[in-house]
Amino acid sequence: MTIPPIAVSLISTREDDMKALRISNVSVTQQALLEMAQREPGAWLGIRIAASLLVLKGWTSSQVAELFDISRWSAVQWIQRLNENGLKGLEEKPRSGRPVRLAESIQEQLEKDLARDPRECGLSRNRWDGVAVVEYLQRQHGVQLQVRQAQRWIRRLGFSLRRPVYRYVQASSEGVAAFSARIKKTPPTAKKHKR
Repeated sequence: MTIPPIAVSLISTREDDMKALRISNVSVTQQALLEMAQREPGAWLGIRIAASLLVLKGWTSSQVAELFDISRWSAVQWIQRLNENGLKGLEEKPRSGRPVRLAESIQEQLEKDLARDPRECGLSRNRWDGVAVVEYLQRQHGVQLQVRQAQRWIRRLGFSLRRPVYRYVQASSEGVAAFSARIKKTPPTAKKHKR
């Protein structure tokens, strides 16, 4: 990521007097900080405030979006809401819809268990899918969900619903060709008859 020119000028205003601060701890990354913001209630309000300050300093919506790993359109919407409603525009609006049915503790446990094999959790399934999560939540936590809701939770927790693809690792392309030639009923040199 490149530092925008305005940030470079802010850092180097008094280069002769002081050095720019640097974070040297390797565990402190942009991704780690943004993940922490996801977990902490109210952290995104702080991020919207910081983004607004950067726009006041001359940053573009694209630069703000890249810095905070959001879409450019989200940054534009934040600024539009700020222009229309003043400081109230930065506050989170109440969201419509049904509240989340899974408690925080259940979500954390589900995330841990999705990383394991379903059979380790007492299910007679080979992979996690919506049906398996519904059965797991019913058995382990007494929570009723629809299959579609369970599929959304799988995705929301960072897992995918891709079906497993079976590959024969030990097979070489020559071995596969030889095997195919052996099991064919018609020899490869025989002509095909038209009907």
